[in-house]
Amino acid sequence: MAPRYPSSRGSSVPTGRLSRLARLGGLAAGVGGGMLVDAAGRAVRGERPRLEDLVLTPANVLRATEQLAQLRGAAMKMGQLISMDAGDMLPPELAAIMARLRADAEPMPRRQLQGVLDAAWGKGWERRFEFFDHRPIAAASIGQVHRGLTSDGRLLAIKVQYPGVARSIDSDVDNVSTLLRLSGLVPKHLDIAPLLSEAKRQLHEEADYEREASCMERFGELLEGEADYLVPDVHRDFSGPSVLAMTFVDSVPIETLESAPQETRDRAARLLIDLSLRELFSFQLMQTDPNLANYRYEPSSGRIVLLDFGATRTFSPELAEQCRRLGAAGLSSDWPAARKALTDIGLIDAFVAQRHQDKVMAMVETVMKPLQRTQIFDFGDRAIVDTMREQSIAFADERDGWRLPPVGTLFLQRKYGGTYLLAARLRAHVDVKAIFARYF
Repeated sequence: MAPRYPSSRGSSVPTGRLSRLARLGGLAAGVGGGMLVDAAGRAVRGERPRLEDLVLTPANVLRATEQLAQLRGAAMKMGQLISMDAGDMLPPELAAIMARLRADAEPMPRRQLQGVLDAAWGKGWERRFEFFDHRPIAAASIGQVHRGLTSDGRLLAIKVQYPGVARSIDSDVDNVSTLLRLSGLVPKHLDIAPLLSEAKRQLHEEADYEREASCMERFGELLEGEADYLVPDVHRDFSGPSVLAMTFVDSVPIETLESAPQETRDRAARLLIDLSLRELFSFQLMQTDPNLANYRYEPSSGRIVLLDFGATRTFSPELAEQCRRLGAAGLSSDWPAARKALTDIGLIDAFVAQRHQDKVMAMVETVMKPLQRTQIFDFGDRAIVDTMREQSIAFADERDGWRLPPVGTLFLQRKYGGTYLLAARLRAHVDVKAIFARYF
């Protein structure tokens, strides 16, 4: 595979708490100034826009994404989570801008990279390599990836963490949440403290490359000997808390399959859907980040290459069984049983107004009814996504109905929503009923 270099020459990652806070403060000031200008213009035109309309302008979103991309770390990661979980639910013009956060981040300049590797491997580490390419082949929110050939002949992909990322997580999350509060986008009655606590916990886990190496090895064991999936081997002698080395796999981005024959697209989507269900119902261990960059395709074998296990988390057998009951009830149109399962999972409860419960049920029916009507599900059919967008917007407008469900279910929603959107991007035709039958 020819490396795909980020276009930028790189910019230093701000490592100090105050320097990162200053960047976010500048972002808040810029967004606030943009809001005032936009509000004045609309007032002249006789309009009375909502606060959300003033915040979520393309100019403000572009300003936010550029700043977060330069900060990297938890600040950028939170922006990615917001943009990805929104998926096709965002208006098209905003979705295009927020996609900037799912593209390559700014890479580190060579001087900063050298310092990280000197600290991890010791000075003179270059003697352990036949070659090491200082230009990254990818740069994401927490680290960037380089290719190197060791002196004993191993071709490696080496993920190098940005300096200061781990120690800036708590302050980054607090600062971004403050911006969300000040923007008015988060209702005052909504207690997001549990979500912020969980975000910090997961981000600390994602920044622990030794933990990720263990999760990667565990998935390699679970999928060992299978012809459809490939988990690269971890090379522990080049890995540590801030560096993760794995076998370099000659592969292409999963989205390049968009132009592949229908049969190839169908197979890739089928494998990813089946794996997501196995992770919950069989493994009770799931890689919960469905970012496109975490899936690649090996043309020589047709295997799906699985990457980035930092967001791996376990799920209890009880939650898996509740989800199994929800799926079975939805497929059989047993809506009372589906409502009971949603209550058990924690997506609705007696404190939620009946009209909001009904809207959640309507979303479930929107997803399940097409699966009942046909054997082969067409993920390229935009009607379902469009309906879901309309339902989501209507639900979001009624803020008194907002409740935070158990955090585990949010990660499940993120995984399955992302898997659905990937299958939709591939315009895949999949016998989903046959896959579900193995688990429900």
